[in-house]
Amino acid sequence: MALTFSGAAPQARRRSWGTAAARTFAAAALLAGLAACDGDRIRALEEGLSTEADVRAQFGEPDRIWPGPEGTRVFEYDRQPAGQRNYMIAIGPDGRMAALRQVLTPENFAQIVPGMTAEEVRRRLGKPARTTPYPLKQETVWDWRYLEPPTTSMVFSVAFGDDGRVRRTGSALDPQSEAQRAGP
Repeated sequence: MALTFSGAAPQARRRSWGTAAARTFAAAALLAGLAACDGDRIRALEEGLSTEADVRAQFGEPDRIWPGPEGTRVFEYDRQPAGQRNYMIAIGPDGRMAALRQVLTPENFAQIVPGMTAEEVRRRLGKPARTTPYPLKQETVWDWRYLEPPTTSMVFSVAFGDDGRVRRTGSALDPQSEAQRAGP
């Protein structure tokens, strides 16, 4: 039985599908590689022993450095928009790693409440995957991709009013996830 296609020739359709499939495979391989690399990087560090230089050697330059309590500095390492994790690594006044946290968790999302400033949210969750302005609603929505344990791809969203304060938050299935698009 022969397949017929309307529009482009079958060879062109196969070529475009092949290209799309290759892009999807490459993106999945990259994400898997990033996740594996982060695990290796984390295992190479030890709280209280690893130095700032060790952290930078494993993770590179931080996306942002936040002042922390009692002379600590918090290094922000974003894995958005393609990744599903963001890390905050605290460096104590002695120059040693005091803590390493993956911050895109339901527990941290629960701490984001109406009235918080955009800076407070960024300090807790790191850089969002996407920022979308809605001028007619007079708000901007920040989205972070994350994994709901054990393996559900989700998006956490925070809506800010024009005053830069949180109006509301919510979570939904990640529409960019291959598993979500495939359906049951």
